[in-house]
Amino acid sequence: MFRLLQTLFGKPLPRHQADEATLPSFEALAILSSDALSSVAYGTEATLGVLVLAGSGALKLSVPITLAIIALVAIVVLSYRQTIEAYPQGGGSYVVARENLGTIASLVAAASLLIDYVLTAAVSLMAGTQALSSLLPQLLPHEVSFSIVLLVLVGWANLRGVKDAGKLFAYPTYAFVLMVVVLALCGVFNLAFGHGFHAAAPLPVKALEPLGLFLILRAFSSGCSAMTGIEAISNGVKIFREPAAANARLTMVVMGVILSAMFFSVSALGYAYGVAPNPNITVMAQIGTRVFGENSALLWALQISTLLILALAANTSFADFPRLAALLANDRFLPRQMGWVGDRLVFQNGILILLLAAGLIIIICQGDTTVAVNLYALGVFTAFTLSQAGMVLHWWRLRGSAWLGRMLMNGLGAFTTLLVLLVIVVSKFNQGAWTVVVAVPIIVLLLASVRQRYRQVYGAMAIAPGQINVLEIPKRTETLGNRAIVWVPSITEPTINALRYAAAIADHVLAVWVKSDDEDSEQIEAAWQAVVGVNTGIEFRVMASPGASLVAPFVECVESEEEKYPDLFHTIIMPMAIPKQPFDGLLLNQRSINMRQALVDQHNRVFTVVRYYLTC
Repeated sequence: MFRLLQTLFGKPLPRHQADEATLPSFEALAILSSDALSSVAYGTEATLGVLVLAGSGALKLSVPITLAIIALVAIVVLSYRQTIEAYPQGGGSYVVARENLGTIASLVAAASLLIDYVLTAAVSLMAGTQALSSLLPQLLPHEVSFSIVLLVLVGWANLRGVKDAGKLFAYPTYAFVLMVVVLALCGVFNLAFGHGFHAAAPLPVKALEPLGLFLILRAFSSGCSAMTGIEAISNGVKIFREPAAANARLTMVVMGVILSAMFFSVSALGYAYGVAPNPNITVMAQIGTRVFGENSALLWALQISTLLILALAANTSFADFPRLAALLANDRFLPRQMGWVGDRLVFQNGILILLLAAGLIIIICQGDTTVAVNLYALGVFTAFTLSQAGMVLHWWRLRGSAWLGRMLMNGLGAFTTLLVLLVIVVSKFNQGAWTVVVAVPIIVLLLASVRQRYRQVYGAMAIAPGQINVLEIPKRTETLGNRAIVWVPSITEPTINALRYAAAIADHVLAVWVKSDDEDSEQIEAAWQAVVGVNTGIEFRVMASPGASLVAPFVECVESEEEKYPDLFHTIIMPMAIPKQPFDGLLLNQRSINMRQALVDQHNRVFTVVRYYLTC
């Protein structure tokens, strides 16, 4: 089984290779911008799908609406370049809101983004399947299963690690960009020497609603789905090679230019050729048919590249959902295991949760993007607004070089994205936006509840300030022939109880703390001495993990001790807090359970769990 897992997901990577897992800008653009760039495939269609309700004559408004969205893209891109400069370690909406607007605002941003990432993964994969079914109508009954297969493939690529994912995703992303460029150039050539520079009249469609400001705003808000994924680069600064911040800022501009040019090209060609929404064939496929010819090789290339980019657009979610979940876990708003880094240097638990959630959305929607598209722009613009408002306060407090201009730029971004957010909520409320409006505060409440429970549980396990625990191995006239190895996850009452038990049953006690990258050995030693004391006869060893796992070094330590003292018994002792509430099992002891399983699976060993029952 272990060899099978290594074959599927790759061999464990040592932590010192983390820098090697970063990407050059060329690959980072592909892995972080696939969501934003792929929205070209359905952004225009989303706008036309609303305008056509007022009849075919209203479709001409798609071009000015596209220009308005491009102006908004420019404002957001310039605003996020400043966010990257201010937060070179990664300035997602959650981080910016947490540091500038407070806990509640940061949780609203986090909840909105978590919903958005799930919907983005599901919508992108369903839309990619629809791109293929536009060419092959016989696939229509199998759209759900095909979307699930694509979801599994994207998840598998990400579980192998970001380096492999970047190489895998670069080619399809740039293939799609190339095909849209070819579509635009061939379209202009056809307009100049064949069709003529005049707009063809679309097929007549009866108006179902009057053409008014509200419908235009609905069309604009639908077209704003083309802006999803823009924030991904500011979230993923750490993926870039050094100088990471400078590379990320440049890549943000390049992405904005490419997105705007492609979006305008598709909208303009759609208007010129009189394209109207069709439930059986996408707008992109209709334009490709007019430009390249029906069933031509270039049309197939366009649709296949569209399928791939839409499938890979889900990768933005697979890059950012686990990272955001890890940030929340580090702040104790989610269970700690969401912040664990797997052997391939990825947040594998977050990837698995996203796989399940996106798969559920695909099954519920039965492969139809109509409802989901109405939802996921809402989360994006909530995050946009909070991030830019946070940056306004950031520059106001810092007041460094050129702070006023930077504050005004972010203020413009906050104002415009807030207006769009209000338009989306009002215009899309009855089309499903109400579900997100309801879901966000529920998720915020759940996140806050997790942190509150963590505080209660850790408070119950904490050692009282100034408390000294005298731990000594008693002097014995005869040796017991037993050595104890104690796993020390933290210096708390459960750990002290485990150490007391170890001292009572063994001639020698080795306490082992495997530290993570963000822990300091000297601080750990000082905390140990402050609580346990010195010269107690208990050996305390702080180990660094060469890989991502904190379990493997402890297992290796046990094996090393067994090899040194083959004639002695070894008892492995694990402190375990026994929760009072059933939900607490998700918050506590997960690594201890994995540790026990790893040790028991290898050899016959004496393994003792010292339980500490919580009173809260």
